[in-house]
Amino acid sequence: MTRKEILLALAIVVLAALGGGLYYWLQSRSAREAPALAPEAGGHVTAPAPAPEVQERIQNPIPAPPGVVANAPTLESSDAPVLSGLRQIFGAPAVAQYVIPQSLIRHIVATVDNLPRKKAPVQTWPVKPMGGKPLTSGSEDALILSAESYQRYEPLVHALQNADMKQLAALYTSLYPLFQQAYEDLGYPGKYFNDRLVAVIDDLLATPETSAPISLQQPNVLYQYKDPALEDLSAGQKTLLRMGPSNERSIKQKLRELRAAVATGSR
Repeated sequence: MTRKEILLALAIVVLAALGGGLYYWLQSRSAREAPALAPEAGGHVTAPAPAPEVQERIQNPIPAPPGVVANAPTLESSDAPVLSGLRQIFGAPAVAQYVIPQSLIRHIVATVDNLPRKKAPVQTWPVKPMGGKPLTSGSEDALILSAESYQRYEPLVHALQNADMKQLAALYTSLYPLFQQAYEDLGYPGKYFNDRLVAVIDDLLATPETSAPISLQQPNVLYQYKDPALEDLSAGQKTLLRMGPSNERSIKQKLRELRAAVATGSR
């Protein structure tokens, strides 16, 4: 065997030894770091069970419908029954004027979830936004929200005043599994939508009522409340405030009626 062949053989032996040592070190480290496996009866070994998913305790459960509902709609086919129910409650003209008829349950769930936040994007609203900008009066450095601005909301508030909240709650309850599905699809697995709805109603009911004209400022394109405490309110509370004191009181009364029908935990 030549000198060159002897050196090549020695190199192969050294590399093999190093490789074997590295393999043994990795294996022993893996064994030290791996969780211990519990032996079953009879000597078999099983991996530890995964941690169970933590689910919030439901505060306001909605009773499940008795039995299997024949021809129950899916979330994708729910617009027709929701619209039909809303027409019976609010009247067909009001529904045609104010309701966006596509993806209703998903939009309702997304809007309800957003109302206590600082912003509630109009793209997810189930109702059409009021046209035009808020009406103001006064000089540029003493702007106030004009009482005429409140009148834009009166037809919508009137339709709500004439609605039976128990009937609305019955429609909601009959389709509740779809509301729950839409809420979980929104990114809340293990959360209960009706509890969120009750919390949002409570947030809206906590909206302050102001009798004096509301001062505004316009640092950019959009108006803001001049009072920092009002500007810091949630998106839903600021929307109620924009409707004016009389409209706000009317909507709060209907919200109390709806809460009484869906807040099962408080009954």
